[in-house]
Parts: sequence; structure tokens; C-alpha cells
Amino acid sequence: MLKVYNTLTKKKEKFKPIEDKIVKMYVCGPTVYDYCHIGHARSLISFDTIRRYLEFKGYKVIYVQNFTDIDDKMINRAKEENVAVHELAEKFIDAYFEDTHPLNIRKAVYHPRATAIIPDMIDVINVLLEKGYAYNIDGNIYFDTTKYDEYGKLAGFTLKDDNYSKGTMCKIYIGEKRHKKDFALWKKKKEGEPSWKSPWGEGRPGWHIECSTMCMKYLGENIDIHGGGQDLIFPHHQNEIAQSEAYSGKKPFVKYWLHNGFVNIDSEKMSKSLGNFITIRDALKKYPPELLRFLLVSVHYRNPINFNEDQVRVAKRTLDKFYLTLDFLNQYQNIITNINDKEIVLPIKKEEKELLDKIEKDFIIAMDNDFNTHNAMIALLELVKFINKNMANITFFSKEFIGKANKLILDFGEILGLFLTYKYPTKEDKKIFELLSILMEIRYQARNEKNYKLADKIRDKIKEIGFIIKDFKNFSIFQKILEN
Repeated sequence: MLKVYNTLTKKKEKFKPIEDKIVKMYVCGPTVYDYCHIGHARSLISFDTIRRYLEFKGYKVIYVQNFTDIDDKMINRAKEENVAVHELAEKFIDAYFEDTHPLNIRKAVYHPRATAIIPDMIDVINVLLEKGYAYNIDGNIYFDTTKYDEYGKLAGFTLKDDNYSKGTMCKIYIGEKRHKKDFALWKKKKEGEPSWKSPWGEGRPGWHIECSTMCMKYLGENIDIHGGGQDLIFPHHQNEIAQSEAYSGKKPFVKYWLHNGFVNIDSEKMSKSLGNFITIRDALKKYPPELLRFLLVSVHYRNPINFNEDQVRVAKRTLDKFYLTLDFLNQYQNIITNINDKEIVLPIKKEEKELLDKIEKDFIIAMDNDFNTHNAMIALLELVKFINKNMANITFFSKEFIGKANKLILDFGEILGLFLTYKYPTKEDKKIFELLSILMEIRYQARNEKNYKLADKIRDKIKEIGFIIKDFKNFSIFQKILEN
């Protein structure tokens, strides 16, 4: 039974979507004024993995992830670069897909842009004005938080709590609002800024109304999951709840609120001011993309990640263990052609079946417990350690066990977004593996004939194309070299 931690109720709850077997899921995407950083990568990978697991469980996931392409940051950056805001948006939306594709982050079903549905935002604001939840001050429209009696329920405060804003990112507008907690739904046009026509004059939408409207347009007034980083809980997600439920007549906007933890750099919060800000594209210049994903998915999504070279090295060693195992499993069929032993073709052994059943059960238990990828990875590692410990004696395994172990690692790896090269090899990958298999056969014959000079030459050539050879008593395998 799948349980998820709901930020709204501050507890784990049994997951039951509003509609049977359909999950409506909205995740806040980036404001496209700059390249995405590894904090974005952490959030995107977390919710990509959650989506994959829900699909594994048999749900149809309608996944929406937006682009915020108009706000203060967009306008300021466009001025700095002396380009139009829409040109800036195009540049960084293109960069987003370039940077996230190597991380195996699947595209959403819908990727709406805020500027594409501004008429819908105007309609929502109109309703809020008509219902008395909003007010107009000289063309600036604000949401009146005092009219919404549950304001603060996500962030854990009430309007009567004078200390509610401690530690938050609350922005105070001076001299215009009735109450300091109120927030902008529509901002009056300023000189040199992009603007759209509205019943209240030219202007542009506020940040919070953008996400609410995009969410409701594509998923409806009631959705199952809304996700994002913990920094969005207040004010962004809290304000989304207030305006969306005020608009719909207090229908519950979101059933389950999920938030991922931060990425710290050497135990410090990542920020541009500290000079420890790392973009995805810069990280990809230094580390293989699968290693980055492996590191980010190996920690439970709600926990913080401390990103440093030591953690990367640990992740690489662990990933290498998986690759050694997968290399062995994928070459098994070629290996047994050179080993004539009846034991390896016997039916699966009791201890092998029990181990596979345990690994599958432990993985699903972990993922059912609020998508605990850390414990799920530990379950898979138990299988990896068992295989690696005994692979030197190939007759230790039955052929059936090898096939099922390989499938289990690849199927569960796909949920985590890992090892897809093995499950879905490209034509180029297949050609490389076929060539390596032929070279390994020639080398095997050379070693049997004691022609070690030729065997070593083949080994060195295989290393030049990115693989190393592991020699065991009765067989050899090739293993992909991961970059440091």
C-alpha cells in the first residue's frame, strides 16, 4: 500500500487518487531567466522518479510542469542582456531541455508557459474580484488574505500568528496593500515592461496566479499531487491554495502536497552569493549524467543532499558495482557457450528464488513508503553484492536466476531512471557490444593458446574504446569505464 508524506497534514497518508487509476500531478518548473542548477535537477529527478513509480503501480499520470516566463527576474535579466523577455525565455527553455535530457528526465505531458494563458488568468482574477477575495488599487489587483480563513494552513501558521513570517521568503509591498500578507494577482504596467490588456488596465500577472491558472487549466480544480522544492511552501504554494480554493468555492485544490529537500554544497546552502552555485550544464562537464542522477536519486527526496566530491566518489563506487553486475549478467549467454556444465542450465534454485522474491518485496516496500529511493537502492544492492561475491564461480548460478536477476535490476532501475542503456540499447550500443564480444572470443582463444602478447594487445585496444576486461578463472567479461 502506497503512502505519501503530505506537507498539508504533516503526516504520511494512504495514497488514493481522486479518480481511480488516474493521477493528476503538477510540479512547479523553473523561472527561465537563467540556466537550471542542480537544485532544479534534484526536484526534477525526484518528481520524475515519483511519476515513474506511479506508472509502475498501474496509474495513468497526467503530468504537468510549467515554465514561468514572465516575472520580475525575467524582466531584470532581459534588461541586463538587452533582449526582449520572450527571447530570453526561448533561450533558457531550449537550454532546459538540453540540460535535462542527459539526466533522463522525461518530458511532461504538458509544459505550459505562463504567457500563453494570460486571458485565463484574467478570468480567474475577475472571479476573485466578484467574490470579494481581491481588490483593485489603481490597476494593481491584490488577494485579500483576511477573507480566506484558512490562509497559512500549508505553511503551518494562522493570520493571528505575529511570528508567521519568521524564516520565510515573504515579500512585503509598501504603501499599496491593505494588509502586509496580501499578495499581487495583477501588476500595473511600468515603463519598459511587457504588458497585456485587462479590464483594470495594462499590466502582467503575479507569480502565484500563474501556477494556479496553469494547473487548473490543464488538470482541473481538484488535483492529486502538487510538487516542488521546500522553498516553495511559503509563500508560493500557500498563496496558490488560497486563490485557487477561493476561486473554486473552497473545493480542495490539492489532495497531496509533496516537497523535495535542498541541495547543499559542502554542507552550505547553495546560493550565488556564496559562490557555490552549480548549473546542470557545468556539472555535466565534470560528471557523467547517470552518475549525477544516481547520486541525486540515492537520497530520499524529502531529505537534504550534501553535494561534494566525497559524495560523488561514493556514488561512483556504488554505480560501478551495478555496472560490473550488469556487464556480467548481459554477457552470461556468451560466457556459457565456452563452459560445458549441466548445473548452470538447471531450474532456479530455492535460495536464488527466495533472494529474488525478497529483493522485489523490499524494493516495493521502500517505494511504497513515501518513495524511499534510498532504501530501494539498498534492496537492489543486496542482489548486486550477492552476484558480485559469487561471480568468479559461474556454476554457482542457475541460468534462470541470471535472467531473472538481470530483468529485476533493469525493471527497477527504469523506475529510478537508471541503467536504460542496458534495457534499451541504441543501435550503436548493440554494434559496440557485438564487436567487443567477437574480440573477447578471439582473446579467449589467444589465452588458451598461451598467446599472451595478442591477448594483452586486445585488452589494451578494448580499454582505448572505453572498456576494461575482468579476468576470472574460467571466463572474462568487459566492463564500461565510468568517467571520474
